Amino acid sequence: MLDLRWLCCFVFVLMFGCLTALAQIHRTESFDNNWKFMLGDDSLAKYPAYNDSKWRVLNLPHDWSIEGGFNEKNPSTQAEGGLPTGIGWYRKTFKQPLSSKSKKVFIDFDGVYRDSEVWINGHYLGKRPNGYISFRDDLTSYLKFGDTENVIAVRMDNSGQPNSRWYTGSGIYRNVWLRTINKTHFTQWGTFITTPQINDRSATVHISTNINSAGKSLHLKTTIYDKKGVIVAGDLTSLENSTTSNRNLVF
Repeated sequence: MLDLRWLCCFVFVLMFGCLTALAQIHRTESFDNNWKFMLGDDSLAKYPAYNDSKWRVLNLPHDWSIEGGFNEKNPSTQAEGGLPTGIGWYRKTFKQPLSSKSKKVFIDFDGVYRDSEVWINGHYLGKRPNGYISFRDDLTSYLKFGDTENVIAVRMDNSGQPNSRWYTGSGIYRNVWLRTINKTHFTQWGTFITTPQINDRSATVHISTNINSAGKSLHLKTTIYDKKGVIVAGDLTSLENSTTSNRNLVF
């Protein structure tokens, strides 16, 4: 008879194995410290040469709304605490080591409220309207390495009020991470596991894996262990310039 607790165990082992492989090719750095902030709007702030010397220096996470005064006349209304919102900018200057030049470099924002836009060295990376969803931007193509400085700029607009049924805050209100990854890597959230068929005696495990192959031919090895460390199923898949592998493992 198949123990469902055992099934959970080997799925966890498989996921842990994928995460372990990711950890071996990742360098993750906190990107929270030494940002500059301005409450207000200036379209020139996206450019590296912009003079931000008078901006406030702070560490993330940061919420500029909670620093303001409560007022029932604020556009945010009582539902959002009656605190000020508006438009704000953040900028950060940093260097990247020469060792990162052959890698992919991403910036991950855990939460920015809201309508956030990001630039790196004056190059526009995109917009995230929703303030509750984390997002990633690829910095690789526009980075400078060695002793040359890079400037990242983030604008967010929380002036469209009211826009929520509860207090949201304004700004980069969660952590930010800089991730350096080999060009060949598992994509973010690229492994998905389901069990489409299961009964008392056997199970089918469907595994979908997305990989950035960087133009290389790869072999993807998958192994499932039981709670005693015994191999119960495995697969070796050849990826010829492919990025996605879908496998069914039956045991």
